[in-house]
Amino acid sequence: MKYLFPSVLVILCSLGAHSQSVFRPAPSRLFTIDQETAIKSQIGDINTSTMDSNNYAYALIAGGSKGIGYALAEALARRKFNLILIARHTDSLIAAKRKLESAYSIHVEYLALDLSKEYVADSIAHWCMERKIPLKVLCNVAGFGGARDYLSIPLDTVRYMVRLNVESTMALTLTLLPLLEQNAPSYILNVASMAGLAPIPVKNIYASTKAAVISFSYALRYQLKEKNISVSCLAPGPVYTKPEIVKDTKEKLGWIGNVMEVPPARVGEIAIQKTLEHKLLIIPGTTAKLSSIFIRILPKRWITSIYNGVGKR
Repeated sequence: MKYLFPSVLVILCSLGAHSQSVFRPAPSRLFTIDQETAIKSQIGDINTSTMDSNNYAYALIAGGSKGIGYALAEALARRKFNLILIARHTDSLIAAKRKLESAYSIHVEYLALDLSKEYVADSIAHWCMERKIPLKVLCNVAGFGGARDYLSIPLDTVRYMVRLNVESTMALTLTLLPLLEQNAPSYILNVASMAGLAPIPVKNIYASTKAAVISFSYALRYQLKEKNISVSCLAPGPVYTKPEIVKDTKEKLGWIGNVMEVPPARVGEIAIQKTLEHKLLIIPGTTAKLSSIFIRILPKRWITSIYNGVGKR
């Protein structure tokens, strides 16, 4: 048992990351007219005939084409929300749109955009307001992580991770608040990770950005309470959304990772159910939930030391 407990604590050496590839992104630039024109050409127009065919409210999922984001989209579609999906790759967005519309008879619009860019949040909000989208749910899912982290990645990748994991969540939330307030009661779901519950040396920047998302969500919940906007934060343990995550989890945790793993579809269903029930911190899975209690109770220095030891395996 003395070896089991430390292993259970380290569930998050890269688990819950939404993207695993590490690359050198182009530096973000300020919003320009040319960029606005380019964005509009990518976005196109909503199919108004489809919009008029139902009276469903809308949910916007930033990072909604695959993995946890798609699972959230499906859970919302089952509850008859029309959807706006945002991600970088058009092909995966089109595939998600076709599957969701066919299975649930809702309308799905997609925007192929890089959420790490400074001007994108304003452009998305302007696009939604211009079309008077009845937005009731905002899901900030887009995130970036990988097997390599601080000290082993270039500075532009560090900045990209911070912008996508933290800045995009804060910016999109702020720019869409007028619509959410207008359609209250409404909901915000920010996706973090159990990695955000304690410092992880081998995943320093990733864990730090997820800790920021958790902290932001807790504070924002009280800031928006009087506006009738509920704020929730999803902090999952192992979720096998990519082969890289499966491999890394099994290498570091062995059979314990398999015990703690929750399928993406189940994570999505639990997250949406609990969000609509106004729950603040959502941790799917009994084993992960129990482990999170110990992680939060024990001194951070102890937990960090345990993570450091296991991360060197």
